[in-house]
Amino acid sequence: MGADVENAAPGGSRGALNGEAAISARGISKSFGDVQALIDVDLDVDRGTVLGLLGPNGAGKTTLVRILTTLLRSDSGSAQVAGLNVLGQEAELRERIGLAGQYAAVDENLTGLENLTMVGRLYGSRRAVAKGRGRELLGQFDLTDAASRTVKTYSGGMRRRLDLAAALVAKPPVLFLDEPTTGLDPRSRLDLWEVIETLVGEGATVLLTTQYLEEADRLADRIAVIDHGRVIAEGTSDELKDRVGGERLEVHLEDASQAEAAAQALAPMCGEEPAISDGMVRIGVKHSSGAIVDAVRRLDEAGVGVDDIALRRPTLDDVFLTLTGHAAEGDNLE
Repeated sequence: MGADVENAAPGGSRGALNGEAAISARGISKSFGDVQALIDVDLDVDRGTVLGLLGPNGAGKTTLVRILTTLLRSDSGSAQVAGLNVLGQEAELRERIGLAGQYAAVDENLTGLENLTMVGRLYGSRRAVAKGRGRELLGQFDLTDAASRTVKTYSGGMRRRLDLAAALVAKPPVLFLDEPTTGLDPRSRLDLWEVIETLVGEGATVLLTTQYLEEADRLADRIAVIDHGRVIAEGTSDELKDRVGGERLEVHLEDASQAEAAAQALAPMCGEEPAISDGMVRIGVKHSSGAIVDAVRRLDEAGVGVDDIALRRPTLDDVFLTLTGHAAEGDNLE
């Protein structure tokens, strides 16, 4: 990944594009009228890895994907994908990437096999070769039994898998997945995650945009958090969680009216003000060893009744809330 944008001076000098990376961008900015969709975005994605681009609706994720896939020109900045410039080498670049979005871009009046054969033909393959590749992909995505059915009879999960298969017809080394599991049921989402993991295991590089924290936590080797057009943090999932702080103690009280008393009793255990919400007190503990025993003793001495107490590590939800000031939206999109 590139330098953390939090520590980079806007408009300042930047390093050169990383020619060894599968995807490299420097200073990408884009505005639509008075709206700044992207502001000085830097990214590097190593070959054979997954970068999770995490952010809420309107953060700029799709705009960045459209720029990196040559569908949209940036106002400033530069980028290379698969060793090719997004400006000046568009035709060659498009032959080396795959793109699947949150809405399946397949023809619902054709069968699954006809869709994939058509894509292969558009890439210049002979019909027999294109059909053979289509059958291969249908098998890989567990769609063989539906090969001769029109796509309008497919479920949402099946359409999404077919769309991803279409993005792989030309065996691209770099794959862009723009919120590919949005709106899918949990089972279909899990199936698609397994497909993505298999592709990466075979050497593909993936830029995955998502609103789902669990999705980024599971699939991404590195994560970039984007909000209001800026990359506000980046690193591995563990690195981002460490930025929030150490482990946190969660205390569910028997009587919510005792929350203030509980917070005062627990305050010496942490270096920050305890958080209170809905009869629960949360604190970041300096030392996790013995923290539960210490907390129970302090609360007992203060006469505070405890219903449940647990120690847990920060999640990406905590990271997102800390960085953006609001919770992630993905879990509410079902």
